[in-house]
Amino acid sequence: MQYTRPGQPIKKSFSWSYSKLKNYRTCPRRYHDIDVAKLYKEDEAVPGTPLYDGNRIHKAFEERVRDSKKLPADLAHYEEAMLRVLTLPGNILVEQQLAITEDLGKCEWFAKNAWFRGKVDVLAINGPVACAIDYKTGKILEDSEQLALMAECIFSHYPQVKAVRTEFWWMNDDAATREDFFRDKRSLTWAKTMPDVLALKQAHETMTFPPTPNGLCKRWCKVTGCPKHGVGNG
Repeated sequence: MQYTRPGQPIKKSFSWSYSKLKNYRTCPRRYHDIDVAKLYKEDEAVPGTPLYDGNRIHKAFEERVRDSKKLPADLAHYEEAMLRVLTLPGNILVEQQLAITEDLGKCEWFAKNAWFRGKVDVLAINGPVACAIDYKTGKILEDSEQLALMAECIFSHYPQVKAVRTEFWWMNDDAATREDFFRDKRSLTWAKTMPDVLALKQAHETMTFPPTPNGLCKRWCKVTGCPKHGVGNG
């Protein structure tokens, strides 16, 4: 069953983020109702939910590194990780919002020609080398594409950087996964990602977002108006 949003498409420039692309891949209908039409909200304001807790932890880490503010008592066990951040070589920046244009030029976050937006929890610039860290509070899950797109934003904003070491820090497991990216191999990232980006753009142009039944449908999806809600692919 196909779902097409009624009415005329909203006339604005197409832009995307990794999280939005990931949501679209999971289910176009869910992506539309949550990320585009905003008919449903995630539980970011509800204490105890993964999104709320993740946002709170990220904020505490930001203030610890940028402002030297002590971690809350219940997060004090992360202090050793924060000390590792503070000893990174180079200029250390936190919570960087990096937007780029379709031709991979840098732009402001809210610029009308912003095409892709990505955030970096910690960025250390040391001459031609950068280190980018993304804190993760969930279970370990490899995702080299997200790391690659993080590196792409850095290459666009910092022309002196020739290599980027990207890392996921799995805070609840005291573990890390790492991948290195190089300016002269940027085309490899886009060759992998662009087919799905173009599919997402086409969906916006036609305002067509069909549901894709999956394991979220029965218990975990908020889009109660979807015909697959509570049914899924089972």
